[in-house]
Amino acid sequence: MVRKEVVRILRIWSQTLLPPVVTMSLYFIVFGGFIGSQVANIDGFSYMQYIVPGLVMMSIITGAYMNTVSMVYFAKWQHVIDEILVSPMPSWAVIAGYASGGLVRAFLIGILVTGVSLFFTHLVVFNLLILFGAAFLTALIFSLAGIVNAIYAKSFDGISIVPSFVLTPLTYLGGVFYSISLLPPFFAKLSLANPILYMVNAFRYGFLGVTDVAISHCFYVMGAFTVVLVVWVLVLFKVGVGLKR
Repeated sequence: MVRKEVVRILRIWSQTLLPPVVTMSLYFIVFGGFIGSQVANIDGFSYMQYIVPGLVMMSIITGAYMNTVSMVYFAKWQHVIDEILVSPMPSWAVIAGYASGGLVRAFLIGILVTGVSLFFTHLVVFNLLILFGAAFLTALIFSLAGIVNAIYAKSFDGISIVPSFVLTPLTYLGGVFYSISLLPPFFAKLSLANPILYMVNAFRYGFLGVTDVAISHCFYVMGAFTVVLVVWVLVLFKVGVGLKR
């Protein structure tokens, strides 16, 4: 399953890898270049440097989520998943296979977007372990979340509702383009309820060494979401909700 996913991602790279790179390049040009030149430094870094980790994380989130939600839903729609479920392969292996595809796509996109960002600004890596850990856990969380969405979805519209009305707003309000220290106290505290804030800040800490929340809290939140989603997906496969006919 992993080999199939990797081959598919690379075979249709113009659909899986190129669009997010182009989109993030536009963000770098518009927000970092045009608008960023008029914005004061944040935590000692230029606006462009500050938003790059957030934009890379946004591309990782989108890549991981869209890969698994589309693959699992189409496997349901084409009844491919029926054959997988009756095979001797255990549920955890099926889940790991789909999630691995999301991880591969997310990391490839993240590397490409980071490479493109170097044409616009200079980046340093403050802590490689935290950087990799934040990227891995975030990609895993949204790979699993994509599986959950695909299992419950009953139509093509069902796989677009969550990205459009939940994922996109939370991402834009998750500290990608700003520090919550710049917000009024009420909205700064309200932002702490957004789980993506912790993922973005952990990733930004890995790059720049600055964060709006304690780095330990970031990993507590990501760890908790990972455990909940792993259990949730395992239960769904065991019960057969949305899968077994």
